[in-house]
Amino acid sequence: MRILVTGGAGFIGSHLVERLLANGHHLTVLDDLNDFYSPAFKRENLEAIRKIGPIEFHEADICDRPRVLHIFQQCRPEVVVHLAARAGVRPSLENALLYESVNVRGTMILLEACRSVGVSKFVFASSSSIYGISNNVPFSEKDQTYLPISPYAATKLAGETICYTYSHLYGLKVVCLRFFTVYGPRQRPDLAIRKFTEMIDRGESIPVFGDGTTGRDYTFIRDIVDGITAALRLDSQFSIFNLGNAHPVDLNTLIASLEQALGKKAVIRRLPLQPGDVPLTYADISKAQSVLGYSPKTSFSEGIGEFVEWHRSNTHDRAFARAGTGLF
Repeated sequence: MRILVTGGAGFIGSHLVERLLANGHHLTVLDDLNDFYSPAFKRENLEAIRKIGPIEFHEADICDRPRVLHIFQQCRPEVVVHLAARAGVRPSLENALLYESVNVRGTMILLEACRSVGVSKFVFASSSSIYGISNNVPFSEKDQTYLPISPYAATKLAGETICYTYSHLYGLKVVCLRFFTVYGPRQRPDLAIRKFTEMIDRGESIPVFGDGTTGRDYTFIRDIVDGITAALRLDSQFSIFNLGNAHPVDLNTLIASLEQALGKKAVIRRLPLQPGDVPLTYADISKAQSVLGYSPKTSFSEGIGEFVEWHRSNTHDRAFARAGTGLF
């Protein structure tokens, strides 16, 4: 199958592309390698991908409509997995219009390109943040009231709505996947698990917003990729699924788990709760289980252990590379 993955050089995208290559698909990756975090990390991800198999890579912005259409005309994908986005709740508070441009207009440009070249299926990466300050837990796709409390969350909800419109009008088959706090090797450096791991390991104090009782439904990357690949096999006109672990973990427990895995004590710097942060995310995954056969297999303790093992290996490799170039 010819599959185009936007954001394929990122954390989730690189793992997905590796899996799809291993399964024998023909992959085109579209990524602008922007500086939200160091592009060097994304180039390292691309190097890892190419060890699995060949890809057609385009460094391009999804908001560049002529370029996007040219790429689609060139590679003629049968399926598009749209992972590219401006991510993060807190940064979206500072630059809301950028988030609107990339996450809403960028998605529409991709949908227009799909319509133009006859793409049959579109998989959209949404977010648990769309539930916002919902009083119903666990969060279910059946919920009809969404109260997003950040521009990022609002743009993801808008993306889902636009996807439905294109499915209804043009017959494009669409699956929207609401990811719940994905973690694992290659995680973005701005996200809590990687950020805290690196800071604790260096003996630095970690910023903890609130009293540590906020909870997140941390979901290991391998399980998320299982869910995405299952969505690719689904024959449905329009569907929405939660992809989570269904076992929320509070922030204090996360820190304690990292301390145990690292063998080091965290130095905690308490800060006020931040605007846009929800108190809890908790996925009802019964629909994904019954329809997609989705079944997360990685417990939080196992996932943290695997992440810390990757962190230590990665830190050693980076130090060795710097020493080899005379930077140490």
